[in-house]
Amino acid sequence: MTNTVVVFARAPRLGAVKRRLAKDIGDRAALNFHLATLRHLLRILAADRRFFTVVSVTPDRAMLRLPERVRRIRQGAGDIGQRMQRAFRQFPRDRVVIIGSDIPDATAQDIVRAFRALGNADAVFGPAADGGYWLVGLSPRRPARLFDHVRWSSEHALADTLQNLAGRDVALLRTLHDVDTVEDWLRYAAKRSR
Repeated sequence: MTNTVVVFARAPRLGAVKRRLAKDIGDRAALNFHLATLRHLLRILAADRRFFTVVSVTPDRAMLRLPERVRRIRQGAGDIGQRMQRAFRQFPRDRVVIIGSDIPDATAQDIVRAFRALGNADAVFGPAADGGYWLVGLSPRRPARLFDHVRWSSEHALADTLQNLAGRDVALLRTLHDVDTVEDWLRYAAKRSR
């Protein structure tokens, strides 16, 4: 059984990434943050041979320079749940972990912990401090409608998804902050300057 990590990312285009953040720090600063975080994550994941790394970029035809050993798949249309479900279906026999590209504190060791958890659990989540999640992983024993009725981009996203897993074994990783707002960005900048 293969361990596959899929990085979900928007193509790095001025004015098209981190729009909530860009309202406060500007399009150029938001793009620079997005690029730095995405490049860092891809570099550390591609260097790790314990799993196979894939990038799922939106829009589908966008150009993105990828490290060696990193394959690209399309996200396709639909909300984030439909796009993640599509990514899981592309690897039906693998243990698959999907991670967002805006988690500056995520490490390759977090991915290894997720795959380790999937040795016993049906699903694993990396909770985000805002009530969502920065990582979701599934074993090949996958529910058909994991992402139905999830209130995306809200403090209910993780709870709604967990409700769809009632009766299944679920593991949780450490809670991290994604960077969506200026408050998140200031917390990240302060941490980096220490």
